[in-house]
Amino acid sequence: MTAAPAAGVTGARTLTVRYAGGGSRRGPVTMGQANMIRCILRDEPDTINIHDVWPVPEGTGMDRALDALAALAVRHEALRTTFPATGTALPAEQVVAPEGSFTVTVLDHGELPEDTDAYAEAVALAARETRFRLDLDFPLRLRILARAGRPVRVALAASHAVTDGSALGVLRDEWLALLAGETLPPVTALTPLDLAAEENSPAGRRKSAASLAHWERILRTGPQAMFAEDGAAGTDIATPGLDLRSARGARALAAAARRTGALPGTVLLTAWCLLTAHRTGQPVCVAAVPTSNRFLPKLARSVSTLSQDALLDLDVRAPSFDALLAKAWGAAMNAYRHSRFDALDLWELIGRVTTERGSHFTRDAVFNDISALPSTLAGAAARDADAPEHELSWGEERSLPTRLLTFVYETDPVLRLAVWADPALFPRGAAEELVTGLVRLLEAVAEADVPLGDPGLLGEVTGVRPVARGPEWTRVDGCWVSPAAVAEALGEALGGRPVEVVAEEGSGGADGRRLTAYIGADERTWPDGGLTDRHAHAALMAVLPGRPGVLAPHRYVFVEGPPRQPAAAQRILSEGTGRSREMPHDHR
Repeated sequence: MTAAPAAGVTGARTLTVRYAGGGSRRGPVTMGQANMIRCILRDEPDTINIHDVWPVPEGTGMDRALDALAALAVRHEALRTTFPATGTALPAEQVVAPEGSFTVTVLDHGELPEDTDAYAEAVALAARETRFRLDLDFPLRLRILARAGRPVRVALAASHAVTDGSALGVLRDEWLALLAGETLPPVTALTPLDLAAEENSPAGRRKSAASLAHWERILRTGPQAMFAEDGAAGTDIATPGLDLRSARGARALAAAARRTGALPGTVLLTAWCLLTAHRTGQPVCVAAVPTSNRFLPKLARSVSTLSQDALLDLDVRAPSFDALLAKAWGAAMNAYRHSRFDALDLWELIGRVTTERGSHFTRDAVFNDISALPSTLAGAAARDADAPEHELSWGEERSLPTRLLTFVYETDPVLRLAVWADPALFPRGAAEELVTGLVRLLEAVAEADVPLGDPGLLGEVTGVRPVARGPEWTRVDGCWVSPAAVAEALGEALGGRPVEVVAEEGSGGADGRRLTAYIGADERTWPDGGLTDRHAHAALMAVLPGRPGVLAPHRYVFVEGPPRQPAAAQRILSEGTGRSREMPHDHR
């Protein structure tokens, strides 16, 4: 846990700020709120709460700062929203209060540390560690860092149930405008309740259904995990952050955008997807793109939580980068259009489809480009005053449920991004090679169209080599699978019973292979307490998380005696799919 630094604090006091003048409303929660509330109820507060640091212009008095905070509360319904407890796990309603109060903790100092921003960041991080009460609490936990009674920084934690990083950026912009004496324009972005009404309209329900259909197609046919390889294990990965600041990268990205006529963000996303697919040896890049929900003007400056994934599915098999770039624009827009859905419906879909397919969908590749949003998260808000040619630096370790997470903070005058890569797959040298390889790819694309038919050429251009998988790995149903790992997992799930798993040829070439599990049994005691293909499948599904190289067999065959080759020639006692339905087969 991160403790707030106390060095230099000469006094601490809590002030109560009252506000009034807003409207009173109530209605259903939004899909984004439901998604985040589900996470809030499940996850530790320091991992699901968010934070930011706001500057305070010199000469600002405490009363003026407090008045600006109160004005923001009146202006934005999200800050006056609570979620009444209903006795169920997930609140279904939100209530907007017309008036109320919140507290501000003032930490006074004789002198602030030299690196005031880093100190404020630590205070904000510490404020994340306490859980917000959804039915009672003001959604901002505010700390004002003061020098001799004068505010210098606001360090805050925020409830993810009503804000996301972009919403905090909007609040930060408006906070500075208020302190500068500006008059804020009327709010035109959708409020949470307006968004909820839109989502619950007939058109909104059709959009949600279309989004679920988009996800279902990818869940049924795409790779279950991008990083299915030796060393990939576990579901929460302790990962150090790697920061890039590169004027080289910014120049290359701008030049590539000019040459191709594409938006810089699309060029960068395409290059990242291509490099990720190249490194993982996958023909398709499946990645979550969380910030996509704000691509509509009415949502761009909405103070609410829109934290729902767009799921990008980009087939990287193209003759050249420019051809892939044309495909990527359409794939990205398709993902963005299908990023609004009921979170509970989605999780029910994921559970049903992955059980039928025999997979465990892994959100292990995430690309979050926040460079074009109104403001950015704490620690990334200030634009670079200098422009280093190419600088890499390592930051603190975080525990993440992903294997490759990229945040893009800035693209001009420097390309500034942070990458968290699973250290079991990317030792520090390999992680630095991956990030530098992205810059090298942009430089190559800036010069000319890059042919993609030869993986070796792409390796020469980027310095990144595809993962080397041994002969025990094979492509099955669009996924990289280790039959030996499947047999080990299934044997473990069945209490140590002997198992052999083979990939048998089917139609459709290499990806037409089907997995068959041969499970040893004793005819004298069969059916061994009711052991069936359904039982075997359910037992294996329970141990799949954290094993990206394991896909459930398409057939479970119980044979007499040990399942040794040729297992198919042994006496079969029982067999079946184990599934409630057969899955369509993908030959990609």
